[in-house]
Amino acid sequence: MTVTVLTPDRLGAADIAAWKALQQATPDLASPFLSPQFTLAVGRHRATARVAVLSEGPVPVGYFPYEHHRLGLGLPIGSGLSDVQGLVHAPGLDWDVRALLRGCGLRLWRYDHLTTGQRPFAGGVVRRSASPVIDLTSGYEAYAGDLRGRSPARMRQLEAKERRLTRSLGETSLVFEEAAPERLDTLMRWKSAQYRAKGQVDLFAKPSVVALLRGLMRTRSATCTGTLSTLYAGDRPVAMHFGLRSGRVLQYWFPAYDPEAARFSPGILLLLRMAEAAAARGIEHLDLGKGDERYKQEMKTGTLPLGEGWVTLGTLPAALRHAQMTSGQKVRAMVAGSSVLRRIALRAVNARQPAVG
Repeated sequence: MTVTVLTPDRLGAADIAAWKALQQATPDLASPFLSPQFTLAVGRHRATARVAVLSEGPVPVGYFPYEHHRLGLGLPIGSGLSDVQGLVHAPGLDWDVRALLRGCGLRLWRYDHLTTGQRPFAGGVVRRSASPVIDLTSGYEAYAGDLRGRSPARMRQLEAKERRLTRSLGETSLVFEEAAPERLDTLMRWKSAQYRAKGQVDLFAKPSVVALLRGLMRTRSATCTGTLSTLYAGDRPVAMHFGLRSGRVLQYWFPAYDPEAARFSPGILLLLRMAEAAAARGIEHLDLGKGDERYKQEMKTGTLPLGEGWVTLGTLPAALRHAQMTSGQKVRAMVAGSSVLRRIALRAVNARQPAVG
């Protein structure tokens, strides 16, 4: 097996077609985060983006998108944003991790959302987690019926909130796929305010993240389509979501809502409407993303396992690089544990870039 490293912009039409075919052949690899379009979009904004093409003779059998940082550190493509990570490969393919790392010029590859079906990487898993998912394979009515059976009081409460929302602001409706770019700007403003109110780093203070989402909103492919959905009350947007979808999976990514409508739980109402619209389009799973938020636990039907860890060449430089990363983690943990240090750090990060305007 040979390993050839390219920057995303050097992928040709044949490679993109082969990558898509490999992805569509294996349900575990159906996430749009593993698509060539996501890697291409990230590559336009991150000079560190790379793709390793694994070939047996003239036939490509795997695509490994990653980021190449200083001192041989490798990270997943779209690190900090991607909720599903791994190597897209032919069914049953096995690969030598050390040979792959050497071919990529990496001493260490670290991951935090490793998907299933990645056995050669799984030996490096140090922590396991799960992504809540909504199974839509039997259709939305089957899902809604299951939800009513599990949480009848909660469903009655949501239905009552929707009636109050209708009385207050107008009849509710969903636009599953918005086309107007200004709607995305509205979502990012809401989300920026939410990040800051919760004392979190504002991702949308980074122009590269804003540009990435704008590019993904224009992306249309069988394996990755940017999808901006809006719940309206009358003609007023009250909740929005931007995510990515493939033929099988809708990846829940950036939800936000109008804080003036918060008492109506518009975000959850939007999620239910999105699930209904997704099922009607043949989408089988709505992946809510790793997290223990209450609404995710309420709405899920199951989970997808994820792994966090790293693989290395097992060399002294790799060990030193890992020690450096671990030290950085300890510093971040110390900051996270101190309200004073956390406020100072957040002010510094959020002040580096102008807010979305």
